[in-house]
Amino acid sequence: MTEHSPVRQAFNILAVVQSGRLQYEALLLAASLRATNPDFAGKLYLAEPQQNRLWPRNPAITDATVRAMLADLGAEILPFEAQHFGQAYPHGNKIEALAALPDAPFLFLDTDTLITGDFAQVGFDFAKPSASMRREGTWPQQELYGPDLATVWKSLYDKFGLSFDDTLDLTQPQNYWQRFLYFNAGWFFHASPKAFGARFLDYARAIRDDRPEALVCQELYPWLDQIALPLVIHSFGGGRPGPDLAGLDGDVTCHYRSLPLLYARESDRVVAVLEEVAGRKELRRILRDHEPAKLMIYQNRGRKVRALFDRSDLPRREQAIRFVLKREGLWLL
Repeated sequence: MTEHSPVRQAFNILAVVQSGRLQYEALLLAASLRATNPDFAGKLYLAEPQQNRLWPRNPAITDATVRAMLADLGAEILPFEAQHFGQAYPHGNKIEALAALPDAPFLFLDTDTLITGDFAQVGFDFAKPSASMRREGTWPQQELYGPDLATVWKSLYDKFGLSFDDTLDLTQPQNYWQRFLYFNAGWFFHASPKAFGARFLDYARAIRDDRPEALVCQELYPWLDQIALPLVIHSFGGGRPGPDLAGLDGDVTCHYRSLPLLYARESDRVVAVLEEVAGRKELRRILRDHEPAKLMIYQNRGRKVRALFDRSDLPRREQAIRFVLKREGLWLL
């Protein structure tokens, strides 16, 4: 084997599935994984919250055709019971679902992700967790008379007995949001979902139920998972992703967020994978029931979206892209 030969690592993938939009996204995720990684050595698990006191409206997939198609695509639906978050904070699913996963190396992906390349291109070190840097400065917000961003973040590291200074990116200006360890929770990985999930849950609940004084003016929702995530990653000896992980949010995975945003800003490769898998007859029959897929993919409005933007000169903030899409009547979820 040469030093450039791909090394195929065995790991599981976890995403969260529910009825509605997430079930259609899960179909695209599973189909794109099969198309681009036919010899994937792990398992795709789709964690499904069950109806209980925290999910009074049944969140499970009730469409038997969708469930059968997901199974045909190699996905295993993994039921779990939410005990701490539920309908009031759906982002908590990704935290609580980890306990249901077999205890082997895992990669969590938001359901609105396409697999566009070979995972052998990604150099995972599962002992050193990391997460997505495709994020904006959404948290914390600088309050006029409140503590600065450094004080807010340091109070969290102090709360959990973690070092703070060695998490800083000293190439960034003082008190600028990118100086601090902050991720998008669209993907993250570790060697043990049990250990990682237990700590993620402990930290998230502690922040929610007993926030440091420096956070008194900060909004925790919907950011709680992304507030706790860097603390958990740092506690396990992880940090910002290095060049070995460039395929994530790169040539191997695409966290597209919504189909209009995909057509607006993603590469030709991403669009090609989307339209290839969605064009298969068995998937088309199901996905046409999903309004964004019907309009964007099958009625070609995605091409209209694509013509509105120059991918080499996109607006810096997602909000600006959304504004154009809404103005043109092309914003759909």
